[in-house]
Amino acid sequence: MDERALDRALESAFGGTAAERRVVVRQARDLADAEKTETDRDAALTVEEVIRQLGDAPADCTLPERWNWWLGALEAAYGGYREFQVRAVERN
Repeated sequence: MDERALDRALESAFGGTAAERRVVVRQARDLADAEKTETDRDAALTVEEVIRQLGDAPADCTLPERWNWWLGALEAAYGGYREFQVRAVERN
């Protein structure tokens, strides 16, 4: 997972604050390192996949809400994704 590329892609696609992007990038990196999506979905976690999946979330969601929306779907389908959800965002 290229963290800089993900940050740029998130900003371009969804905006959000630097703090929101930072926490989503951190959670995405942790998820990629755990290789959980590779095991469950037989697909590596890529920048393109993250952007595609977050794009399916309701349009009025913030970036962390988009991330949690997707992770909630993965949790329902496979289990074991709660630890990768965003729980708090630093205040700038």
